[in-house]
Amino acid sequence: MATKIGMMDSAYFVGRSEILAWINSTLQLNLSKVEEACAGAVHCQLMDAAHPGIVPMHKVNFDAKNEYDMIQNYKVLQDVFNKLKISKNIEVNRLIKGRPLDNLEFLQWLKRYCDSVNNGGLNNYNPLERRETCKGGRETSKKSAPSQSSNKSSTAATKSNPTQNSRKADASSVNPASQVTKAPKPAAQEKCVYDEQITELKLSVDSLEKERDFYFAKLRDIEILCQKPEIEHHPVVEAIQKILYAAEDNASVIEEAQALLAQKQTESATPVVEKPEGLKAETLKRKIIDNLEVDIAASTTLSPRQRLSDVSDVHHSESPVLTC
Repeated sequence: MATKIGMMDSAYFVGRSEILAWINSTLQLNLSKVEEACAGAVHCQLMDAAHPGIVPMHKVNFDAKNEYDMIQNYKVLQDVFNKLKISKNIEVNRLIKGRPLDNLEFLQWLKRYCDSVNNGGLNNYNPLERRETCKGGRETSKKSAPSQSSNKSSTAATKSNPTQNSRKADASSVNPASQVTKAPKPAAQEKCVYDEQITELKLSVDSLEKERDFYFAKLRDIEILCQKPEIEHHPVVEAIQKILYAAEDNASVIEEAQALLAQKQTESATPVVEKPEGLKAETLKRKIIDNLEVDIAASTTLSPRQRLSDVSDVHHSESPVLTC
């Protein structure tokens, strides 16, 4: 089903001229630009042509000029999608702005969907009769009627009067001056060429804006991720932030970020020697032991008389009898 088609599907490669020809032939309209369908009434009637009677055409406004009336048309279209269980997102805010690319993409999808329903058959659908109940539907039909009748009359005239056409051709060949005067004006042709170029430029600008918004959203997501406290001080995150917040587009910014990352990695790889907490106590013990060893060595070097005198001094000084 065409409700789930990707952006690379062949439906999105259908040209503007083919889309306009399909709309004009299906609904008997005279659209010259895809953005003329931005009001949503055309979309509603195309769905009505694919599923006759499912769209409440009395709620559709072909005379919608402001955003409020256009949104009402798209609400009707969304209700139809809900009835048919079509999971297609309608970007109303983009469509009502009249951008050529957005309207072209939606019409391309709509054509693919309508072609998938009954193989594109209309089942004797009468667009003029269905538009009668719409607001502004009669005026729209009247505007499109003269161009279609002129096209039909011109084709009928060429078929019914071949001799007259041949006479005119002979007369034009005889009188080349009159042929020059009846030739189309080059200014009108140039205007058509300029209009096509302007439309192509608008499409390219819209495409570039979409691409710009897409990549900006990605960069914003990366920025939000880098600002999380859990990873904010990670070397890789700091290098990414340095590139994101660079004021100038310069190759040196990437080199500086790589240097910063290498420096952080070197610092983290260097082992840090931690001193034990009991180092001071161990040093104090060693000093006491060394002092005891010195005292013991000194006592062993004294003579017996010196030792006896020392002992007697101790006894005389600490004897309780003498103190009494």
